[in-house]
Amino acid sequence: MKLIDLYIIKRYIGTFTVMILLFIPIGIMVDVAEKIDKFKEKEVPFGAIIDYYIDFTWYFANLLFPIFLFLSVIWFTSKLANNTEVIAILSSGISFFRYLRPFLLAATFIAIFAFFAGMLIVPKSNLGFNDFRYKYIIKKEARNTTKVFQQINENEFIYVNSYDPIRKRATNFTLEHFEGNKLKFKIKSNRIRWIEDDSVFRLSNYSKRTFLGDSEHFESIARKDTLFDFEIEDLAPVNYIAETLTFSELNQFIEDEKERGSMLTNSHLLVRHKRWSIPISAFILTIIAVAVSSFKRRGGMGVNLAFGISLGFLFIFFDKIFGVLVSKSTFPPVVAAWLPLVLFGILAFFLLRYAKR
Repeated sequence: MKLIDLYIIKRYIGTFTVMILLFIPIGIMVDVAEKIDKFKEKEVPFGAIIDYYIDFTWYFANLLFPIFLFLSVIWFTSKLANNTEVIAILSSGISFFRYLRPFLLAATFIAIFAFFAGMLIVPKSNLGFNDFRYKYIIKKEARNTTKVFQQINENEFIYVNSYDPIRKRATNFTLEHFEGNKLKFKIKSNRIRWIEDDSVFRLSNYSKRTFLGDSEHFESIARKDTLFDFEIEDLAPVNYIAETLTFSELNQFIEDEKERGSMLTNSHLLVRHKRWSIPISAFILTIIAVAVSSFKRRGGMGVNLAFGISLGFLFIFFDKIFGVLVSKSTFPPVVAAWLPLVLFGILAFFLLRYAKR
């Protein structure tokens, strides 16, 4: 059985690799055809385009990882079934669970690779991929720069009417400091600007109201240089920042965002959960694919592939729908990341029971 195990593992990993090498160039060609006019219009440097498509390769592979894996297993398992190799293996007295073991071993190798790639490689590629898109392709801003409200620590809240990330300045700045439920002081300024050379914030038309019991102290000057417990970039962080951080960086970033009361915290939590859920999906999708394609069907391999494509895109559909729910509502990110796996896990259980018979 060890020879058969090795044979199945080689076929599994080999087919998965070939599937990726076939589909990624197709994805690149489709993307080039869609964006070539914008490349010409914006006069994008050729080197920047090459770097973009290197990053695109990792982004695309990570995005469609479940479909690539699912189709790979269905493809070569269907070929085994059509060649009556599966029947020969099971007829020799080997149980279906024992037959499934090399598939799960191969899935383990791929899941480990997907895990480390998702933690270390894909985030850096996402940074280059998104930076390029927002610089040359997408017209809208990569961050929310109007009516920004942030909690920067346990006691302080800031608000700006608009923020210019290029000039590093904002208008109608307000900072409120609370102790318990009581407002202790409030700072207002028509404009706040970060002075790189001096490493200070410069406030124009500065005013500060300090509340001391029943009395109030008011201070007002035309210009004031000072320091605050935040960085200028914190006024409007990039929307996709969580996708570009390694796992340790992401954990620290989420803790900081929780302290600030960021409205994007749930979206960041979803990114962290998916770093774990995507590799684990390799096992569930492998079980479903093996259970479905290990036996001959009247329609042959085409029926299995059609089923695989439909189920794979259904998995991606659920994943995207729940992701939108998290970003647009208070839907729990842990549910959004793991519910598709739970649903497909239940499907895998029943398909496996049917296959055993």
